[in-house]
Amino acid sequence: MNPNSVEFVPGRFFGAPAAAPAPQAQPAPAPVAAAPAPEKKESWEDEEKPAEAAPVVEKAAPAASSSSSSSAPAQPTTSKFVIEDDDIEEDGPEEGEPSVGDVEKKLKKLDWGGADVVDPREHLNIVFIGHVDAGKSTCSGQLLYLTGMVDERTIERFQKDATSANRGSWFLAYIMDTIEEERAKGKTVEVGRAHFETEKKRYTILDAPGHKNYVPNMIMGVAQADVGILIISARKGEFEAGFDRNGQTREHAILARTLGVRSIMIAINKMDDESVQWSQERYDLIRTKMTQFLKGLGYSEKEIYCLPISGLGGHNMKEKLDPKLAPWFTGDSLLNTLDNMPPVPRDKAAPLRIPILGKYKEMGGLNVMGKVESGVIRLGQKLVLQPGMIKVDVVGLANDMADLTVAEPGENIRVVLKGVDEEHVHRGFVLCDAAKPIPSTNEFVAQFRIMELPENKSLFTAGYQAVVHMHTAVEECTIVRLLAEIDPKSGEITKKLPNFVRSKAVVNAHVQLSQAVPCELFKDFQQLGRFTLRDEGKTVAFGKVLHIGPPKRKSDKK
Repeated sequence: MNPNSVEFVPGRFFGAPAAAPAPQAQPAPAPVAAAPAPEKKESWEDEEKPAEAAPVVEKAAPAASSSSSSSAPAQPTTSKFVIEDDDIEEDGPEEGEPSVGDVEKKLKKLDWGGADVVDPREHLNIVFIGHVDAGKSTCSGQLLYLTGMVDERTIERFQKDATSANRGSWFLAYIMDTIEEERAKGKTVEVGRAHFETEKKRYTILDAPGHKNYVPNMIMGVAQADVGILIISARKGEFEAGFDRNGQTREHAILARTLGVRSIMIAINKMDDESVQWSQERYDLIRTKMTQFLKGLGYSEKEIYCLPISGLGGHNMKEKLDPKLAPWFTGDSLLNTLDNMPPVPRDKAAPLRIPILGKYKEMGGLNVMGKVESGVIRLGQKLVLQPGMIKVDVVGLANDMADLTVAEPGENIRVVLKGVDEEHVHRGFVLCDAAKPIPSTNEFVAQFRIMELPENKSLFTAGYQAVVHMHTAVEECTIVRLLAEIDPKSGEITKKLPNFVRSKAVVNAHVQLSQAVPCELFKDFQQLGRFTLRDEGKTVAFGKVLHIGPPKRKSDKK
């Protein structure tokens, strides 16, 4: 792989399966000390919760525009949302390398009975989110270094590069920020991805952009995550800027909640800064404000974790914090806290669902990437892609560590498909069971919670146009009609067919998409039935799918 590539560049063909090697314990390196250098200056609860080399860092491409979406027709569904009658009317393989046909022949010779090899350790997807310049990439890089994913020679090279660019304190961020634009500006643009492991768990790190211009890319990272690590700068003035009404700390926390991140860790960074000096008063102030805000979003006490860290100095990242620095803190380190979190509920018995995040073609095979949301995928399986019910065969399967024969929920994987051309597959498609495919539609009824509308569009009404972000899909939409205004506290209908609603309102509405998108009812599958609505560069609402297809008259019932 080429870690300096803007897009993911594969380095091998995922053909013959191989068992993942057992993890080997490595001595923990001491946290990296930075060379002196100038530094750059509403609750909506879920209805239910289901039971020695540099690291390879993959960069997800920027969020796709609606123009790249498929125009496949919507699929009929049987869900019932009823309103009153008066309410509405190929590149070939290189020489000497295996082709897809070669892999198929090999698969036919293998006996897969009882051959599934699954690492017993839980796989956890963690996303680093927070305001710009809070230190997300530095914390990610430090964590990779401390877990043995980066060697000393690489760190020395990054230190030299950062110092020569007069950015001495950014060298750890270079581990995750691999493209020149990111290193030059000190701002993450695309979602960086890397992995590490401990004796207890395997982890995928998703380093999300913090700048408001790159929120669509950030959403793609959060959509894959199980746990959010909200990095907050304790430096004087920086926490306040992020927590401000227009700060990204607030928006990132809201998006994490609405996109299904189950637990969130408040990692208060830069505690070693001269303006903080491990002050308990500063820590308590930030912890109190953030905890209250997160509880207001619907997180419970047991889903919120809080700890002080120094990403640059490595304090409280892997080993517990030295009592000499902060005798008032008696909690665990960031890594130990992650290791000791309760397992995330996974549904292996449910139909297979893998939203497609990206694709590339290699040696005649189409490789697609995504996270297994439910079900189990096996090598040799026959599946379909929605929308379009495109039949495909699985001829290769791998994660970040090894080739696989089987992958379970929570795994970020790459799948080699046969039976489909690259131009017919787009981000936002869903790989699923042929017998139980995910519904696909270009219209649905949803319940919206309006956050804050743009100043020049202060009314949410029929004809409102915005962009829907649902799992990995991004699609333009139009509000066809408002069906009912809902009381936020009781959930009861307060007014049918309102002409408009304002910010902070809850409303049921009929939504029309420019192209078909695979989705589920929120009550059946929360992760594939929730979405965010963005307009003019900001998140204006979030919603959940109540009914797939247009609303029906009561007289349409049989």
